[in-house]
Amino acid sequence: MMFGTLSRYFFRRYLVTTGWFLIGVSAISFLLDFSETAGRMSGLPGYTISGGVLMTAVRLPLILQQTVPFIALFVGMTVLIGLNRKYELVVTRAAGISVWQFMFPFIAGSLALGLLTMAALNPLAAWGQRQALLVESDWRGENAVLRKAPQIPWLRQISGRDDVIIGAQTVQDNGTKLIDAVLIHFDSRGQVILRQDAATAKLEDGYWQLNNVVERQPGEIPVRKASVQLRTNLKQDFVQERLTAPETIGFFDLSNRIAAAKSFGISTKALETQFNSLLSQPLLLVAMTLIAATVSLKFSRFNQSRSVILGGIVSGFVLYVVTVLVRAFGSSGVVPPFVATWIPVVVALALGATILLHQEDG
Repeated sequence: MMFGTLSRYFFRRYLVTTGWFLIGVSAISFLLDFSETAGRMSGLPGYTISGGVLMTAVRLPLILQQTVPFIALFVGMTVLIGLNRKYELVVTRAAGISVWQFMFPFIAGSLALGLLTMAALNPLAAWGQRQALLVESDWRGENAVLRKAPQIPWLRQISGRDDVIIGAQTVQDNGTKLIDAVLIHFDSRGQVILRQDAATAKLEDGYWQLNNVVERQPGEIPVRKASVQLRTNLKQDFVQERLTAPETIGFFDLSNRIAAAKSFGISTKALETQFNSLLSQPLLLVAMTLIAATVSLKFSRFNQSRSVILGGIVSGFVLYVVTVLVRAFGSSGVVPPFVATWIPVVVALALGATILLHQEDG
């Protein structure tokens, strides 16, 4: 009964501290992202302050998702240091409860936070990222002066004698609508014969509908056209899988997208890395909690904070950097996605458990 009551007390302390950290990180992230958005996009034709607030709000879940590992680390450190300073862990140890027993509520809390991030926060973040891209493309408008470098892959379509490379500034409607599209036509010898710059390019059944088009041919004056239809053999499902960014796809849709991409012969490395990364998120947070425990369980009444905070931050930061770096290798295909996402987490769990065993059990 004592251990059950104690576990509930520790678990409640963990949840309350997590809630306060989430509120604090959300507030700081909102202010920073709003300032960055205002500075970067205030010159766009459609930008408004209310629109900036809305964009920041829908982007907030994505930012929180990226900071959750650090939240788990700092929550673990904060709760354990607080319990130590109030002698609560000392009394717990004196009652014969081992470190593995009183750490169970914190591990369960971090595991629950990871599952919540995977199942609830990630789909919300994916939806918010899609909405943010839509808002940004609306702000830019068809005659926007400020432009950024394309961040989407180029498409190539070969239909009959037409060989066309297609790129764009922004993607909407899951990849079937391109904003500030560029279409470059080649002849049979690989020479450029035509460039089309379109404000929008919408993929319809069997053709691209181009609007507000400027056509340029070598040695000729550019010609502006209100609309142009370009024949294509690309299917909407293929384009959606090719152009949709992994971070705009929710966790529960990723497995279907991976299967669809494989059916079209499209590389699924980035999607698989994203899927496995989300699956490993709960264990990553458990690893962060174990790291927090390794630097927080030693009793010190007054002079613990500086060394504990520094050691915990450095350890957690190193783990986070390693996971992000190896995840990039997985997305590019250098390392298998499963290995790229799970190996750092498993190694961190093993190291944390080993250090705790050494500290507590000799």
